[in-house]
Amino acid sequence: MFNSNMGRPKIVLIACGSFSPPTPMHFRMFEIAKDYFKAHETHDVIGGIVSPTHDSYGKKGLVNGSHRINMLRLGLRSSNWIKISDWEIKQDQWSRTKKVLEYHQNFLNNYINSRNNNIDFDENCPEWFPDKSVLQNDLIKVKLLCGADLLESFAVPGLWQDEDIEDILVNHGIIVITRSGSNPEKFIFESDILSKYRVSLKYYYFLILFIN
Repeated sequence: MFNSNMGRPKIVLIACGSFSPPTPMHFRMFEIAKDYFKAHETHDVIGGIVSPTHDSYGKKGLVNGSHRINMLRLGLRSSNWIKISDWEIKQDQWSRTKKVLEYHQNFLNNYINSRNNNIDFDENCPEWFPDKSVLQNDLIKVKLLCGADLLESFAVPGLWQDEDIEDILVNHGIIVITRSGSNPEKFIFESDILSKYRVSLKYYYFLILFIN
């Protein structure tokens, strides 16, 4: 456990998906993860991002992106820390999850680096940007927040590239929220690439939280 007098690593949680429609469980995942880190005092959660996928994702019945954004705004109107990113929706085509995490993490850290070096940041901060008062000088990790269904989708042939999964694990990390009685650990054990990083707990590649 980190010394409470020392600065803990700062993280932002990001959930990617269709959100067609968003559900209360989508938002509850953020609160569960944040409460865990607060209780264990290992990391400071300074923001949450919901990033709906591009319309070209191809999921049957996918609602237009502008409508999904509006539904998310309604669902999050009472939250002061979970925010919406429309970056994916505004791209020319569907973006891989690796690229989504990379963009948001780079944007945050470019801002911090520019501030540390007394350089004017030449981009307006987007809607998803955390409250600047919680940003310090340390760089931020953007961690993928998901349910067990996304984790298990790693095994679907052709859906994920191994190098993308490895990049997400090494450069970001995954927080899995799943229900009691499920067995994501078994799935991880049976996956070569997931089990490779699961044993390296010191790097905090995985966190699995169970809910009732």
